[in-house]
Amino acid sequence: MATPMGQIPLRTCTEHKGRPLELYCEKCDTLVCYKCLLSTHKGHNACELSDITPTKKQDIQNFIDKTEQNDLVQLREYIKSTDTLLKDNTSNFQNLSDKLKMQTDKLKKDLDLLTAHTLSVYHKMEEDNTKLIQKYKHDLEMYDKQLRQQIQECKAALQQGSHKEIYDTGCEIHSQISLPVKPVLGTASFTPNKTPQHHLELALGKIDTLDQGQLASTDQDESVRTSGGQKPSSTSQQSELKGKKTATMYKLLPQTKVLKEWMSAVGINSICPTTDGQVWTSFNSNTLTLLDRNGRVIQQVKHKAYINKISLSPTTHTLWVCDTENNIMELVSGQLIHRFSTKEYPMCICVTACNHVIVGMTDDISKFTTQGHMVLITSVTGTGKPLVCTPWRISECPVTHNVAVVDWNNQYDGGVDGIEHVIVMDSDFKELFVYRGDIPSTYKQLPHKGAEPFNPCSVVYDSVGNIIIGDRYNNRVLLISGRGEFLRIIHTDRYNTMAVGVDREDVLWAVFGGCNVKLLQYSSV
Repeated sequence: MATPMGQIPLRTCTEHKGRPLELYCEKCDTLVCYKCLLSTHKGHNACELSDITPTKKQDIQNFIDKTEQNDLVQLREYIKSTDTLLKDNTSNFQNLSDKLKMQTDKLKKDLDLLTAHTLSVYHKMEEDNTKLIQKYKHDLEMYDKQLRQQIQECKAALQQGSHKEIYDTGCEIHSQISLPVKPVLGTASFTPNKTPQHHLELALGKIDTLDQGQLASTDQDESVRTSGGQKPSSTSQQSELKGKKTATMYKLLPQTKVLKEWMSAVGINSICPTTDGQVWTSFNSNTLTLLDRNGRVIQQVKHKAYINKISLSPTTHTLWVCDTENNIMELVSGQLIHRFSTKEYPMCICVTACNHVIVGMTDDISKFTTQGHMVLITSVTGTGKPLVCTPWRISECPVTHNVAVVDWNNQYDGGVDGIEHVIVMDSDFKELFVYRGDIPSTYKQLPHKGAEPFNPCSVVYDSVGNIIIGDRYNNRVLLISGRGEFLRIIHTDRYNTMAVGVDREDVLWAVFGGCNVKLLQYSSV
């Protein structure tokens, strides 16, 4: 702090003690005494102190003017702006809190609805099973009654019947009514998610935070500039310059790991991993095959018609199939039970978390209840063309419930250009985006020269909502985000990619060449 004017002590020469400082050395820019000119400042130009007073006065006045007119005014503005910052800070975090609470309440309601729907399914299945069991019991009791009555008739005939009556009774015992067949009951299961945290965080939404102190400078710092040479006008702009910190729960591995590899004894072009480490498969035939993680056949189910595609219900964990005779069936207790039929040829099928059945048919995909009542159908585009022309595979996102469809877009089905693609829609079948196999030129694993056109043959979502696509003729598996951003090539093989499926641990089951199965790990959570 400067010393008040009335208290400035008398300055004397430190080298020649006691002598007053009456001269100004121009070379050294300092005050000196007369004796200094004969010693340390000998030969230097010097002048009377009063000669430089006007210049110093002008410097002082310039400082006063600049400080009063600029610096103090700007400082008052900075002080005033802190009130706005305080209000904005409170308002911002209040808005964030309100949005977070609203999203949380919505998720709670969605979870309650899902629970209520599942309980309704359980109740309906329980009632159906009860009716079957009661009817079976009634049939058994009637059979018991008939047998007892027949025994009494036989005893009476033996004791007092005529020859003719004994003959007739003997003939009747060979035409007995058969034992009632035990009914096939509906089954259900529930496997709690033991590690739901990352799913909850993803469902809640993206949270971006910027730590205190991450910005090295403030608005007052003249060194902070944008690329245009202008100073940022707000803290938010500086945040954009410095970047954001996002919590990461899902991490792609530097390199995909091959956990297992084996040759299947049966061909595979549809694959559905189960919740217990096994996998259901089919291959343009009338046979379903259940395999374990090592490729051993556990079970085979024969059907009267050829099976087109298969889908595992995420709610009941039962397998659903569509066949070449327009049948939609559910596999229950080892038997394919007919649920409903479609008017058009069913090319693919997907069972949703809400226990609806999405069926892909020429020029549309339709959503049905499990009893076959239509819930929703795709509409045409603004050009009058169908939104989906040739659906080949369908998958539902476990996080957003969006629907990804492989569309082969055949021109004889109404396709405009015949270019195959993957179209992603929301749960109401409204288009969100179309992925046509684009890979950024900067991606380090560029496709080889002369690569085939994009040929998606299968699609599936993983547990965090990323989309896995089997690109058949390019022998590779692609990973894109749920918003359509290319992430990476998971794997490139020697043979065509025929089918992909993801199990509950996010292990990718990929089929190449129809029978070469690889279990691939591409991420860690």
